[in-house]
Amino acid sequence: MKLTADVLNSAISHLNALKERELVLRDLKLPAIENLGVTKDLNDTIDFSNNDLRVLGNFPRLIRLQHLLLANNRINKIESNLAEFLPNLTTLILTDNSIQELGDLEALAKFKRLTFLSLADNPVTKKQYYRLYLIHKLPRLRVLDFKKIKQKEREEANTLFVENGVENELGQSISDTKSSNTFEVGEGLSAAQKQKALSKEEQLKIKEALKQATSLDEISRLEQLLKAGQMPKGN
Repeated sequence: MKLTADVLNSAISHLNALKERELVLRDLKLPAIENLGVTKDLNDTIDFSNNDLRVLGNFPRLIRLQHLLLANNRINKIESNLAEFLPNLTTLILTDNSIQELGDLEALAKFKRLTFLSLADNPVTKKQYYRLYLIHKLPRLRVLDFKKIKQKEREEANTLFVENGVENELGQSISDTKSSNTFEVGEGLSAAQKQKALSKEEQLKIKEALKQATSLDEISRLEQLLKAGQMPKGN
């Protein structure tokens, strides 16, 4: 389902338990964030939980928005300029998504008011220095993965990543480590496999099929075939 103006206008909008205006966009199988200008910046919270989002971005400027709930999606990329459009964001829930590298979180450092962040059940949480690196990058953060940040952790992060008042080489090297979110034809193939790769015409056929795909399972299957140099059955 696309996030159209009609979907937005028919979505539930109510006062939540905190007496804040919340727009509920859960369980709609949304593939992308779009058309939020229709909301006219009238919400304190937007709930995108349980969808199929892959990119966190494409927001209009929403001054009022403070809480963004995105648990149980497929997000693997955060747009670098996101903070410009959500300047007052304080809560970001990204539990159970697909963020891979610490460098992929660099955009979060631009949020000046972010105090509550969850990245639980993302691959990035298994990376070395994960918690201390985010404490270093987000000095205003108070709670990470539902666990309050302690002063001892702040001191440890400062010791690990700061030298003479600036970020040291370790911190800079982590910031530069980002996953590739762009699929390249032939990526990951051995030399022998590349020799058997699809022709340009065959690649175009699969790419066209990708554009017409109607489910994430179908998209994933076609991407894997393209990567493996195989044509779908029936083509």
